[in-house]
Amino acid sequence: MGPHEKLEADLALFKNTESALVYSSGYMANTGIIPALMDRHSVVLSDKLNHASIIDGIILSRARLVRYPHADTEALREILKDLPATKRKLIVTDTVFSMDGDKAPLREIVDLSHRYEAMLMVDEAHAFGILGKYGGGLVEELGLGPQVDIQMGTLSKAAGSFGAYACGTKVLRDYLINKSRSFIYTTAMPPALAQASRAALQIIREGGPLRRKLQENADYLRAQIQALGFDTMNSSTPIIPISVKDPVQAMAMSKRLLEQGIFVQAIRPPTVPVGTARLRLTVMATHTQEDLNRLLNALKVL
Repeated sequence: MGPHEKLEADLALFKNTESALVYSSGYMANTGIIPALMDRHSVVLSDKLNHASIIDGIILSRARLVRYPHADTEALREILKDLPATKRKLIVTDTVFSMDGDKAPLREIVDLSHRYEAMLMVDEAHAFGILGKYGGGLVEELGLGPQVDIQMGTLSKAAGSFGAYACGTKVLRDYLINKSRSFIYTTAMPPALAQASRAALQIIREGGPLRRKLQENADYLRAQIQALGFDTMNSSTPIIPISVKDPVQAMAMSKRLLEQGIFVQAIRPPTVPVGTARLRLTVMATHTQEDLNRLLNALKVL
């Protein structure tokens, strides 16, 4: 319908691509895009910490899955070097990792995709609206738009709406319309949500002050948590993990915080590997200094 077409046009303009296709959710996008592009004769190279929906998409494609160590571009290069030049290859990576809050080494990955003639797909779910001058994500922040084949992301995080998108060439869009099963065989996003997402895009585009405030809040909270002796891993974004390791302890800490009116989710296996349970904080631009200090005071006595 009209609202969907307008949203897709807005997304293509926002992400500086030829075209865009809207999916009903991020999970449906990843489980639809990858199987449409790859088959049992293909190889998909996936960062070890990629989102579960990416892994499920690869499994559905029946392609050979090769997981490279997290953010390790040298290991990725070695894998690519040993693959036949004629083999269809796809590199897939989150741009901001949802449980660690760190960024992918995207410049290096782009270079490798070109050198070894592999397609490149990025999942901008946790970078969209947050990174880049206009909130376009890590691809925009690094100026890599034309060099990334498929930009996927969700409208349910910073945009505060629902649904997802695939941005790329017009050929890609036309192909997915005819080949992507999770697009073809499901109900489309309600038109009202498409309109809401268009409004959110406008807010994001003009939201430079909000992004700066968000980064200030994240930097302050991360530094103060580290000063308390906690390990925030390699976070550099508003997703801030506190490494706990033991899942029982992580659940107990989350419960004690909730009793004080502070919701900090405990993340444990199988969402993260065994031995890496954590508390996962997500900072917002609307959090006040009082809010952040209240959390810090609560952490002091955990």
